[in-house]
Amino acid sequence: MNNNSELTKTMPNSHSNKIPAASVKQMLGQKLMLDLRYYCEKPVAAGRCKTPMTKLPPELAKLIRDYDIGGIILFAENLDNIQQIVQLNRDLQQAATSSPLQQPLFIGIDQEGGRVARLPRSLATSFSGNMAIGATYAEHGTRFASEVGKVLAAELLPLGINVNFAPTVDVNVNPDNPVINVRAFSEDPHQVAELGAAMTQAMQQQGMIAALKHFPGHGDTAVDSHLGLPIVEHSAEQIRQVDLYPYQHIIQQQNPGMIMTAHIQFPALDDSTFVSKQGEVMIKPATLSRKILHGVLRQELGYNGVIVTDALDMAGISKFFTHTEAVIQTFSAGADIALMPVKLQQPAELPALAALLEQLSQAVADNIIPKAELAASYQRIIKLKQQYPLLPKANSVSEQVQQATAALGSLQHRASELALAQAAITQVKPPHTDAANDEQLIIKKQQKLLLIMPDQAKASALAASLAYYSKAALTIDIISLQQTDISDVAAKIAKADVVISGFISPMQSLADIGGMDDMTGIRTIAAAYQRQKTIFELLLPKVVAANKPHVYISLRAPYDISDYGQYADLVLATYAYNTAEDPTSIDAGNATYQALAQVLLGQIKAGGQLPVSVKMSQH
Repeated sequence: MNNNSELTKTMPNSHSNKIPAASVKQMLGQKLMLDLRYYCEKPVAAGRCKTPMTKLPPELAKLIRDYDIGGIILFAENLDNIQQIVQLNRDLQQAATSSPLQQPLFIGIDQEGGRVARLPRSLATSFSGNMAIGATYAEHGTRFASEVGKVLAAELLPLGINVNFAPTVDVNVNPDNPVINVRAFSEDPHQVAELGAAMTQAMQQQGMIAALKHFPGHGDTAVDSHLGLPIVEHSAEQIRQVDLYPYQHIIQQQNPGMIMTAHIQFPALDDSTFVSKQGEVMIKPATLSRKILHGVLRQELGYNGVIVTDALDMAGISKFFTHTEAVIQTFSAGADIALMPVKLQQPAELPALAALLEQLSQAVADNIIPKAELAASYQRIIKLKQQYPLLPKANSVSEQVQQATAALGSLQHRASELALAQAAITQVKPPHTDAANDEQLIIKKQQKLLLIMPDQAKASALAASLAYYSKAALTIDIISLQQTDISDVAAKIAKADVVISGFISPMQSLADIGGMDDMTGIRTIAAAYQRQKTIFELLLPKVVAANKPHVYISLRAPYDISDYGQYADLVLATYAYNTAEDPTSIDAGNATYQALAQVLLGQIKAGGQLPVSVKMSQH
């Protein structure tokens, strides 16, 4: 591939407002956003390819070029180091700009911050996530939403990534939500709207296309749409007051470049049905609903930007439709871009793209996808590409690598990451007014601490931060909830002056680790999570029986405080739990644990406020 200024020379339309003429098939190609997470050059069984695509193979470059493909989504597996990421993205753009239409690619990523972050945490600034930002709202307003949006854009753009599938503006009103929870700012739609608007503005001002998600709202679901088809039984009035409110506000205020659909049934908005590939009669999910995408989003809310689907390989769609049916139906409903419409993980699967485009072209010929709507959709896509600088400013790989290296994980960005983690930590019990009780629980002098944590990495991260910030020597013992032998637990509790425990709930979802290609892994995670939970619930009464001062830390969704807060004297919520690749490093991706250590040592106050309702049980 040519890696110098040829990349920009091949782009005659990059700063032109003229919409290039295109055939039906070219317009359809622009409407596809492909997932190239894995690619095996030698044949493997379908779904078994696990070789990360970190360098663009010639046959995939040819597909992008020959079919005028409009976009690519990247995953953690595609992202190794700065040099490699820059080279991969330049090669992708070189392929696209060598196509007949010469249109650059949307190169997208899920870099929400917190639970969902695809770039290595030691490399890029990942922050504590949206609910942590929500916890700072009472004291800091929109400051951290703006700061996070600005930093995310500042780090992604030099890498050649121009679309961030963020912010998540779901209103998390369901404590049992398995997939959103801390990815939401709050349970209050007005706070979600304000914080989402601030983050959208900050990203888009930097030149990063924001993609709000998951429309019309994933906040009151108890099913993960990766695994099934959730239904939201809200009334039309409730949907408009809660779920739709952030979209309405942000559309009016910030003109978001993209909005992502949800694979969720909303019978109050559309109760029309379809027959699944198994022959079941079912209510249409939002992704395939014309009433919702065209009627509500376009006509009612006045959105004229680009509508992108959530991943079409998720079970909320793929379980009920063939991939071709799903793409035809979502285009017919009014979606502009089909995300992850077809698997292209080995040479034998590559002809599936040409077959899909043939079938889509036939759907246009048959007026299932009206040609006038196809043309209008194509225009929206090209206009958005013209509005934002999709190609990196740097003329050469070396210049771009230099710019990205200066931006990613810079001292200033890491300081913002730590400031958010510090401001977010919330003291749930006892209330702040109980100052005497607070003082008793601060770790002082040469104390013996016992950390009971979900795994060794999180225990190491907190231990390293406590040792780093403590002015006195601490003796720190560890129990990992992943260890199989817990015979020495009673002795460890007996020796400790203070017990600090932490738990993560709910368990990881497919959104955290990637997507539907992780189905095998999620089953292993589920089994491990149940073991951790069983051990943790066995240990808590033992801590109480030993009459030891006990701090409980809710490391993800604070709803678990209802179950575990009763066992502790001091209860803190962090809304974040992730560690960097090196959990013991300071100022390189372990900000949550640094902030926790400072609170536990009495060096800073826990100033956050719960952005969701949590019921406290009494022990």
